[in-house]
Amino acid sequence: MSNTTLNIEINSLPKALREEVADFVAFLKAKTKSKKQLKQREFGFAKGKIKLSKDFDEPLDIFKEYI
Repeated sequence: MSNTTLNIEINSLPKALREEVADFVAFLKAKTKSKKQLKQREFGFAKGKIKLSKDFDEPLDIFKEYI
């Protein structure tokens, strides 16, 4: 649909529906803008912030009978 045809179709709507179209256009713009604001993740950002206990790889007590 060309821009001219779209404008004709929108202008042929009743005023209340044209206002809904305007609201929808504003919604789409806001939705697109919010997606652009997401930052790209930085590799290694949390390095050194998470620490595992020394026995992390040891089997849990509840599984000892299966070893």
